[in-house]
Amino acid sequence: MKQYSVLSRAIQISLFASISHSAIAADEVEVENEQAASVERIQVTGSRIQRQDMETASPVAVINSQTIRTEGYTSVDEILQSQPSMAGAALGATSNNGSGGSAQVDLRGMGANRTLVLLNGRRMVSSGTGADSAVDLNTIPVAMIQRVEILKDGASAVYGSDAIAGVVNIITRKDFEGLQVDLNGSISSESDAENLELSGLYGFNTDTGNYTFGLSYTDRKGAMQGDRDWVPAGSSSFVPEGSLGGKVKDKDGNWVARTEGYDYTQDSWLQTPSKKYSFFANMVNELDNEITLTGDLLYTRRESEQMMAPQPASVMLDVCGEENVDPAKCITLDQKMTDGGIEPNNGQIEYRQRMTNAGSRISQQETDTVRASLGLAGLIDVHTGITWDLSYTYGRNDATSKVYNSINAVNMENSIYENQQDWFYGDNSAHINDVSYTQVADGGNDQHLVSAVISGEAFDLDAGAVGYAIGAEYRRDSGFFTPDEIVQRGEGSSAQQDPTKGSYDVISVYQELSIPFSEKLTGEFALRFDDYSTFGNASTWKMGLTYAATDELMLRTVAATGFRAPNVSELFGGNVGSFDYLDDPWGNEEDPQILVNYTSDADLTAEESTSYTAGFVYSPEAIEGLSLTLDWWKFNIDNAIARMDVQVGLNQCFAGDVAACETFNITPDGNLNNLTSPLTNVGYQDTSGIDMNIQYQFEALGLDWRINNDTTHLIKFEQDDVDYTGTISGNYGGYAEYKNNFNIVAKAENWSVSYSNRYLGEMTNLLNDEKAESVLYHNVAATYFLSDEFKATLGIKNLTDEKPVSIYQGNDAGTVPEVYDTIGRQFYMGVTYKM
Repeated sequence: MKQYSVLSRAIQISLFASISHSAIAADEVEVENEQAASVERIQVTGSRIQRQDMETASPVAVINSQTIRTEGYTSVDEILQSQPSMAGAALGATSNNGSGGSAQVDLRGMGANRTLVLLNGRRMVSSGTGADSAVDLNTIPVAMIQRVEILKDGASAVYGSDAIAGVVNIITRKDFEGLQVDLNGSISSESDAENLELSGLYGFNTDTGNYTFGLSYTDRKGAMQGDRDWVPAGSSSFVPEGSLGGKVKDKDGNWVARTEGYDYTQDSWLQTPSKKYSFFANMVNELDNEITLTGDLLYTRRESEQMMAPQPASVMLDVCGEENVDPAKCITLDQKMTDGGIEPNNGQIEYRQRMTNAGSRISQQETDTVRASLGLAGLIDVHTGITWDLSYTYGRNDATSKVYNSINAVNMENSIYENQQDWFYGDNSAHINDVSYTQVADGGNDQHLVSAVISGEAFDLDAGAVGYAIGAEYRRDSGFFTPDEIVQRGEGSSAQQDPTKGSYDVISVYQELSIPFSEKLTGEFALRFDDYSTFGNASTWKMGLTYAATDELMLRTVAATGFRAPNVSELFGGNVGSFDYLDDPWGNEEDPQILVNYTSDADLTAEESTSYTAGFVYSPEAIEGLSLTLDWWKFNIDNAIARMDVQVGLNQCFAGDVAACETFNITPDGNLNNLTSPLTNVGYQDTSGIDMNIQYQFEALGLDWRINNDTTHLIKFEQDDVDYTGTISGNYGGYAEYKNNFNIVAKAENWSVSYSNRYLGEMTNLLNDEKAESVLYHNVAATYFLSDEFKATLGIKNLTDEKPVSIYQGNDAGTVPEVYDTIGRQFYMGVTYKM
C-alpha cells in the first residue's frame, strides 16, 4: 500500500472536505469509514482510471452530505448555485417566468447545457417539460446524496459531449446499514416561502452485499412578489379596462392617452410552489469472488406551479369602411373614438386588455422521471489485475404542462366584432368563457446508454506503474414536445409555438493513460472519438501534469479540447415565441417585453472548445492543518450554438446596419412584428478567471475548528463581441468579477456552531450602465447531538435580511432572482433519527 506524504493527505482533505461551503460540522467519521471500506484503487471524477489516491491534475470540489444538511439546503440547485464558480442565471425556485418548474446548474456562466450532470459517474437523462437540453436537478432528492463532486475543467475527452465547462457528479448513499429518518423545514421572516422535507433511508447487509432504499417528500410553498416591499410596482400598458389604439377611457367614457399602467406584481410568485415525491435504491451484490453486480434506481414525480398576472391579450381589429375589410367582421369607430384621436393604420387598430376577469395565468407541470442503471464489474487476474465494468443505464422523463386562463385570440377577435359595445364601453365578463381556455402540452426525454471499460496497470516504469483505461459507449437520446393545438395554430394570445421531435445516437471509444515520468512528475492523457448520427464525428484530447515540487507543494496543469453536440431542441425544435426584455431604439413598442421568434436549425454542427487550468496545492508542514489551492482557468468556445444578441441587433439596425436588420427580421423603420433570434454556429465564448481556496483545521479552547474561504475572480467573460465581465442583466444573469464564500466552524464532542457569509461583487447593468452594489449574505447554524440516535440542526440564512439589488429591466420582481436572494431572512430546522 502506498505511503501518503503530507501533501497527499492535504489533497485528500481538501478534496473530501467541501472546497466551496466547506464541511460545516463535517461528518469526518462517515468519510473515514467510506475510505476505509473502499478498495485499494478508486475512481475519481474526471478520470476512468482506477487510482490509489486522489492526486489528479484537475481541480475537483466536493460537498458532503453533512455540509448540505447543516447549511439547510433542500434542493440540489440551491447547493450548486451558491458556489462561487457558478454564474449566469440558472433556473431555480425563484424562476417564475418561463422556467417550467425546472432547476439547473450553470458552471462558469457558460450555459446549463455545457455542464454535464452525472449520477454515480453515469449520465443523467435530460429532464423538464420535454425535449430538454439540460438535467432538471429537481429529479435528484437531497436525501439520497452522499456527496457532490464538481470537476472544474473541460472533460469531453473523458465523458464526451456537454462537459465543456465541467462536470457535476452526484454520488448517492450506498453501503448504508440501519434506519435513518430526516425531517427538515424552513420559513421566511415574512411567514411565507415554507419548505418541508421528510425522508427515510433504510439499508441492510447480507453475506454478499448491501441493499439501500430511500423515500423522500418535499413541499415548497410559494411567496408572492406583492408581499415584499422592495418589489417595485409593475406598469404594464395592458390594463384591465382595455385600450384601443393606445387610448383608454376616462370616467366620462372619453378616449384619452393612457397615464397609468397595470401592477402585475400582485399576481406573481416570488418563490414558486412545488411538491416532489422520490424513491431511490442502491444495490451492491458480490456474485462470486471476482464479479460484483451493482444497480441503482431513481424515480421522482414533480408537481410544480408558476403564476403570473392575467393574460395580456392583444388583437388587431379591422375597421369598417377601410379597403378590403369584411363588413361582417369589423369595428365601427364612433365619434368619441375619433375625437380621442383613434384612427386606423393600414385598415386596422390594436386592442389590448389585461384579462383580469379570466383570472391569473397559472402554469402547472406534472413530470415523472425514472432512471435505472445496472452494472457488472470484476477483476481479471492478469499482471497486477485488470478491472472491467459493463453497464446499461436507462432514463425516461414524461411531462404534462398546463396553462390555465389562457386567451384564444381568434375567439376574442370574433367576440369583439359581435359585441363591440360590451368590450369597449360595457362589461365583457359574460364573454370570458368564450375566449378563455386551458393550454395543455406534453413532452418527454428518453436515453439509453451502454458502456464498457477496462482499466489496470500496463507496465512498470522506474517511478511506478503506468495506469490505463479503455472504454466504449453507445448512447441514444430522443425528445419531444407537443404544444397545445391552439398555440400551434397561433390562435392564442401568447406566442405561437411549433412541435419538437427528434433523436440521435452516438458511438464512442476512448482511452486514458497515467504515466509517472518520475517520483515527482506524473502525466495524464486522454483521447476520445465520438461518431454522431447527426453532424458527424468529433475527436477530443486532454493532457495533464502534476509535479510534487516538495512534500508541501504540488503544481498541476491541464490542457484539453472539448465539444458539445447540438441537442434535440436545437436541431429539431419548432419555432417558439419569447417575450424578452428589450429596449426599442425607435420607441415604437409600448412595453419592454417584446415578442421574439426563436428558431432552430437542423444543420447545426458541434461546438468546439479548448480549456486550460494551471495551479498548485500547498500544505506547509510548519502550519499543520492548513492547505491552499489556487487555479487559473481559461475556456474558449468556437462555433458556439447560440442566439445572437437581439438587443445588439436592434441597436445595430437602428444605426443603419442593413445586415443586422436582415438577420433579425427588422424593417428599417423599426417594425418588430417579425423580430427573430436564430440559432447559429457563429457564436463564441472566451472566459478566464482564478479560483482560490484556503482551509485551516486546528484545535483551540478545547474545540475543533475549521476555517474555509473560497474565492472566484472572473477575469473575462466575452460572448459574441459583447463583454459581460462584471455585468448583470435580466436576459443573461450576473457575471460578478468577485465572488467569495467564507465559513468558520467550532465543534465540540456533541455540538457544533458555524458562521458563513457569501459575497457577491459589484456589477454594472448591461442595458444602462447603472451600478448594482455588492451584497454580503450572513448565515449562522448550530448542530446538537441529543443522543446517539438524535441530532438537531438550527440555522438562519440571510441573517441581516439583505434585499436584492434593483435591476433595470430585470427578468422578474425588478431584479434578477436567479442571482440575488429574493426571499430574505429564513429560519430552518432539521432533526435526524438514526438507529
